[in-house]
Amino acid sequence: MSEVDLSIPCPLCGVENQLKMSTFFDEIPYFGEHTQVTVSCLSCGWKQSDFIPAEEKEPSKHSLVVNTRNHLKARVVRSSSCTIRIPELDLEVNPGADSTGYVSNVEGVFERFLRIIRLVKHQSISEQIEEEITVLEEMENMLLNHDFLYSGQEITLELFDPRGHSVISHEDVVFRPLNPDEIERLPVGPEPPVFSANPSNP
Repeated sequence: MSEVDLSIPCPLCGVENQLKMSTFFDEIPYFGEHTQVTVSCLSCGWKQSDFIPAEEKEPSKHSLVVNTRNHLKARVVRSSSCTIRIPELDLEVNPGADSTGYVSNVEGVFERFLRIIRLVKHQSISEQIEEEITVLEEMENMLLNHDFLYSGQEITLELFDPRGHSVISHEDVVFRPLNPDEIERLPVGPEPPVFSANPSNP
C-alpha cells in the first residue's frame, strides 16, 4: 500500500492541500490484478474509492443466479461506474455523481439493497400505502432470510459496468460483453479527474 498527497482542492469543501491518495494492489480470482484507489480529504472527511484492473477490460455484464449458500459468499467488486440489478425483484442501483467502489460478497450486496428497501418501507408506512408496504416486506424477507433458497424462486445478481471494472468472482458466473446500445444507456458514475491529478510527494 502506498500513500501520496494531492496538491489540488477537495471537490467537496474546496480546501487545498488536504487530499491524500492511497493505492492498494490485490489479486482477485477470475479477475486478475487490480488496484484499489482511495482519495480522502483530511479537512471535511470526503472519501471516494474505485477499482482499476491491471489490464484494460471491455464493458461487461456479470450475472450470477444465487441458489446456494455458497453463492452468497462469492466475492463482488463493484466499481463506481457499475449498475447493479436484481431483476426478479425489479431492483436497480445506478452510479451517481458521488458513487464509490467497494469490495463485498453477494450477501453483503443484498444487505445494501435491504437498507434501501427499509428506507422506502419506512416512508410507505408513514404515508400508509398498504399495497406498497406488503411488496416491500416480501422483498425484505426474501433477502434477509434468504427465502429464495428454500422456496424454489431464483434471485439473480447482475453487474453492468461500461468501464469493465466490476466482477462477481465465482465459477458459476455468466459473463458477456455489453452491446453498444447497453453502453449508451448505462450511466458511468463520477468522472475521475482527481485520480489522474499529478500527486506531489509529502
